Amino acid sequence: MSLFRTKSIDALIQASEDPSAKLKRTLGPWSLTALGIGAVIGSGIFTLTGTAAAGKVIPIKSILNATVIDLMLYGSHAGSQLGRPGAGPAISLSFLLVAVACLFAGLCYAELASMIPIAGSAYTYAYAILGELIAWIIGWDLILEYAVSNMSVAVGFSAYIQDLCDNLFGVHLPAQWAFPPFPAPGGPAGIFNIPALLITLLVTVVLVRGVRESAEANSVMVAIKIAAIVIFCLGASRAINSSNWHPFAPNGFPGILTGASIVFFTYIGFDSVSTAAEECRQPQRDLPIGIIGTLIICTILYGSVSLVLTGIANYKTLGTDSPVADALKALSFNRLRVVVTAGALMGMISSLLVYQYGQARIWFAMSRDRLLPGFFSAVHQRFRTPHISTWIAGFVVGIPAGIWDIDTFAELSNIGTLFAFVLVSLGVIVLRRKQPERPRSFRVPLVPLFPAIAIVCCVVLMMGLPLLTWIRFFVWLAIGLAIYFPFGRRHSTLAHSEG
Repeated sequence: MSLFRTKSIDALIQASEDPSAKLKRTLGPWSLTALGIGAVIGSGIFTLTGTAAAGKVIPIKSILNATVIDLMLYGSHAGSQLGRPGAGPAISLSFLLVAVACLFAGLCYAELASMIPIAGSAYTYAYAILGELIAWIIGWDLILEYAVSNMSVAVGFSAYIQDLCDNLFGVHLPAQWAFPPFPAPGGPAGIFNIPALLITLLVTVVLVRGVRESAEANSVMVAIKIAAIVIFCLGASRAINSSNWHPFAPNGFPGILTGASIVFFTYIGFDSVSTAAEECRQPQRDLPIGIIGTLIICTILYGSVSLVLTGIANYKTLGTDSPVADALKALSFNRLRVVVTAGALMGMISSLLVYQYGQARIWFAMSRDRLLPGFFSAVHQRFRTPHISTWIAGFVVGIPAGIWDIDTFAELSNIGTLFAFVLVSLGVIVLRRKQPERPRSFRVPLVPLFPAIAIVCCVVLMMGLPLLTWIRFFVWLAIGLAIYFPFGRRHSTLAHSEG
């Protein structure tokens, strides 16, 4: 039973007050909401909207490329499907489906974040509710989520910076230093994606300097990218051709579901808000505001962009790393393209900042519990940030981002995030039964119904991902368990207290 030993919520809160590892509390509700928007409105709205609408054609027929729902519908014939079907203009319904799933999961996050205002997000909640082994699994899963998410964002940033250089200055970066050696099928290949690495390291420097400085920079970038989105919707709407919306759902519900499984990546930023729990001034009040506010604002923006984008271009032409900029280029809307590209770049930088922030806090929390080596929880004496974790995260993200393409990262990140959402929703149900008397400044209504709906929605979205993504995910978890049993299980703080 030592595998499922739990850490009391009171002990977690007490450990966070240790002066040697205490983080500075500087964030309020607007800063938290801006952090959430900074993560959510990033590469997804400017990159994955197009690829999810267009679908993905894979030249090699294999059952590994079929989605789980295809396997359930077509059985052994699922391998004859070439890749994943596109949602078409119905990508707006994909965003709506994801928003519903995220809303129920977001309510669960809000309750647990207000009860357990500790860095670590779902990892910390699992440690307090479901036990150490589950906590390790979810922590290892979150490492995958944040790292792979940022790799995808960095690749998207590289595509848009190249478009900006081409449009403004007529400068073309050398292909060998602008593209990965393992590109998407049909994409250009190079030696290493240098822009993806450089932007990741630049963000790392900002994060090491301090959370207040990072939050202020993020707020400015959030304002710029929201303005760019509004300008795009208003400026491009005059070029909408309603014939592009027919057929609205060319691949039916499987296409909408598969599109939702891909664009789910665009919503994962709201759980980054909960990783800032130890650095906000009034977490019991501010965390629920930040989480719910992020979801509402981002859903409105996503729906607007997806309708306009599929209205100005045929959805089949949008399967690129920079679909918004490419659609505007085809219309010769070059001035608008510059504005949107600048907004996209700001959006991606802010996403990188928030994801890198969240990733370092996950490692920090796991190290403080001694499930990872102690240097991950080292805090800079001057800046009061986990500087070693932040630098390691920068290289862990930047180097793979220079090697692989965007779709590989997005799909792998999505399955990890959905798995985390399932466990958080389950945690609300369990904690209501185990500790019903504990004060809750925010309560999920209709428990266990709402958490159960969140679990079902997340499982359905996971079924829209390819079988190969599931295999990669289980391989990642197996690697994590191979680390936990010889190291984490023996060195954790709970193991020492029991010894």
